[in-house]
Amino acid sequence: MSDPIVSVDEESLRKDIVELVRKTVQDTLNALLEQEAEEMVGAERYERTAGREAYRSGHYKRKLVTTSGQIELDVPKLRGATFQTAVIERYRRRETSVEEAIIEMYLAGVSTRRIEDVSEILWGAGVSAGTVSNLNDKAFKAVEEWRCRPLA
Repeated sequence: MSDPIVSVDEESLRKDIVELVRKTVQDTLNALLEQEAEEMVGAERYERTAGREAYRSGHYKRKLVTTSGQIELDVPKLRGATFQTAVIERYRRRETSVEEAIIEMYLAGVSTRRIEDVSEILWGAGVSAGTVSNLNDKAFKAVEEWRCRPLA
């Protein structure tokens, strides 16, 4: 029997693919934010126009936890206008599917401390036990509102 000609380190390959997907998501979201900023300003970077409504004023860093891992966004700052994006909600730190997964884990009986560990492994960003409790309080309130709604 002959030895294999090529050997593949599957774990290394898996890590490379995960990092490639995370980086692609990050680059795509940053490009969308830049495009929205250009549309709000009415001019591209360093372009001088008479109809300009606002001016660029740099960027600030913001972290967002997605199913692909934690990414860092470069959110544009504007002078003369408030930058509000349709890409991500203001003050949102986690993708909705991540929050849903956290709630499902809690409802399945996983402890809040264990969810903290699991979220670190899955998404590269830990979620505190208090955050898990707050998310579940919101979910329970929504269920209670639905349960007590008037039946017309």
